[in-house]
Amino acid sequence: MSLILNIDTALETANISIAENGKVLKSKTNSIQKDHASFLHQAVQSLLVELSIEINQISAIAVSIGPGSYTGLRVGISSAKGFCYALNKPLIAISSLKIIANNTMGLVENKDALLCPMIDARRMEVFTAMYDFSLNEINSPCAMVLNEKSFSEILSNNKIYFSGNGSQKFKEISDHQNALFIKNNDLTHSLAELSGFKYISNDFDDLVNTEPFYLKEYQTNS
Repeated sequence: MSLILNIDTALETANISIAENGKVLKSKTNSIQKDHASFLHQAVQSLLVELSIEINQISAIAVSIGPGSYTGLRVGISSAKGFCYALNKPLIAISSLKIIANNTMGLVENKDALLCPMIDARRMEVFTAMYDFSLNEINSPCAMVLNEKSFSEILSNNKIYFSGNGSQKFKEISDHQNALFIKNNDLTHSLAELSGFKYISNDFDDLVNTEPFYLKEYQTNS
């Protein structure tokens, strides 16, 4: 049995959950981005009390590694590392883009399509990547300034589901018939599912060297 504390403060809504074998037992959310730091530790304490779990029963700590809010990523990753050091537990780091793509997979049926999560990076810029339905990377994570011709070559031969809080920007300028847009629901269960898979595979991350994945040197969309 695995009990994983999942921490996601990368985006505008923070999600904190405790999951058993990849299934969320209980979660807390906060939609005020500037309050993520104060919310996080209170949420963890509340979850432990509500589930009657002692902190040392947690098997691992999982965290959304980015890209996303500069401040949010620092809050989440520093807290996750702190828990790992204090409890001598392994760290599981997961891409924010992969969390969105995994969530999208549960909302659509066309498994031959591609998945393109997008995170708002202000103006017409997004953080994005491309995945197939096995979550293999087709295009590596990058920062991209969108225009009407973005993805035109790959869209000519593939249906692509665009999702995440940056996808609305592309929806407003794209009229390609193969560009499909999905509104993501709560990402809590997606992170729990992915962290559960990594736990059973003993796929842990280096506690010392794991750092936020900003994608840009100065990212301040907090």
